[in-house]
Amino acid sequence: MIIEKIVGNIATLEKRANHVERVYLQSDDLLKRVQRVVTDHGKEIGIRLTDKRELFDGDVLYMDDKNMIVISVKVDDVLTIQPLSIQQMGEIAHQLGNRHLPAQFEGNDMIVQYDYLVEELLQQLLIPYKRENRKVKQAFRHIGHSHD
Repeated sequence: MIIEKIVGNIATLEKRANHVERVYLQSDDLLKRVQRVVTDHGKEIGIRLTDKRELFDGDVLYMDDKNMIVISVKVDDVLTIQPLSIQQMGEIAHQLGNRHLPAQFEGNDMIVQYDYLVEELLQQLLIPYKRENRKVKQAFRHIGHSHD
């Protein structure tokens, strides 16, 4: 089976099939438009998206009246940063930006992939954080940049 279009996302679908198969992906794999995957039931699937879009947790790759195949993102080792003030937010955002580290935001949490140097920086700046295994909804997108 080759998947070329995403049916929708399980969070917003009005109608769902009774049987759900899952494809478990690392968050980095969400950026790949072409890949071979295996469902939790052992079914091999090729993904070759015709649209220029990335995948998201909960995307439905296939659905008929009885079955659906849904993407589930595996947990990432992350630092969840919880600044107490706009000052702390500005300080850590500036430092992470200088390191070109991508961040995601959920509510009041700033989420970055685990890095021991960032953890040391947070300790030095006395900014509250926790290291955790957390499921992110989308991939951490690294943005190319040069100082030429």
